[in-house]
Amino acid sequence: MRSAEQVLGIIQERGKRGLPLQDLYRQLYNPNLYLQAYGKIYRNAGAMTKGATAETVDGMALSKIKVIIDALRFERYHWTPVRRVYIEKPHSTKVRPLGLPSWSDKLLQEVMRLLLEAYYEPQFSRSSHGFRPQRGCHTALSDIYDKWTGTTWFIGGDIAQCFDSLDHQVLLSILREKIHDGRFLRLIETLLQAGYLKDWRYHATLSGCPQGSIISPVLANIYLDKLDTFVETELLPTYTRGHRRRTNPAYASLQARARRLRRAGQLKQARQHRRQMQQLPSLDPTDPEYRRIRYLRYADDWLIGFIGPRNEAEEIKRRLKEFLRE
Repeated sequence: MRSAEQVLGIIQERGKRGLPLQDLYRQLYNPNLYLQAYGKIYRNAGAMTKGATAETVDGMALSKIKVIIDALRFERYHWTPVRRVYIEKPHSTKVRPLGLPSWSDKLLQEVMRLLLEAYYEPQFSRSSHGFRPQRGCHTALSDIYDKWTGTTWFIGGDIAQCFDSLDHQVLLSILREKIHDGRFLRLIETLLQAGYLKDWRYHATLSGCPQGSIISPVLANIYLDKLDTFVETELLPTYTRGHRRRTNPAYASLQARARRLRRAGQLKQARQHRRQMQQLPSLDPTDPEYRRIRYLRYADDWLIGFIGPRNEAEEIKRRLKEFLRE
């Protein structure tokens, strides 16, 4: 039996090469993956929080893993509806729903998350920073600080109620492009449709991916990777022009005068011209032959930076709206 590292390494290699996955469901029979998943989540604050059942991490044993694997082997695993609670948003009076799964569901979801992350992570865009290993707010801010110098227009937004409105059939069709394993896809579909308990009354989930679910962030990134692809394959080539900006004529004029004055021995006047140069950009910010577009996404929040005229910035905004409506 392969170790968890060997299984994830093989899947990651297929992801790097863009090869489809065909026997993903069978990997759920490997107890080593559950032990690794347990090591990742048993310290979480919610490990002792009850979902719709009284089951928590307390009393975890290898026998529980065996029960899960046996149920999966005969396709008899049933997801428990999550218990829905509401928590306040930071610095706001609004609340957001949070789903609390049972412990067994959490453990199985973490195994599935490990498999999906290993495969899709090498394929995700470098512009995506949310809920990814070695990435986060710090890498998003560093990217803006280091690469977005000179940006003229910012276009930002978020996907309204992304986790609540995520279309199940669209997500499954995206997964089918790379995952050729009907049993694994059915397991995800039944998870999405498991429903939730609010005040201990059952409610169906016809759309959305519950916040609080361990697997939700990676599923959302797989879903929103289509937005990243649209921006990078459609907008970036269209709105990128010119190798670099031309030199700012005013800056070049002061530079030439300062050089002549220095050669003539008029050092004081040359220094005055250099101080004036420091107040101007060296490159022409209005160069009509230069365009640049930058893009960044953190979970369901996205930001575009554009160097160019306002009418083209408005056009980019319109095209994004049209894509998001589809």
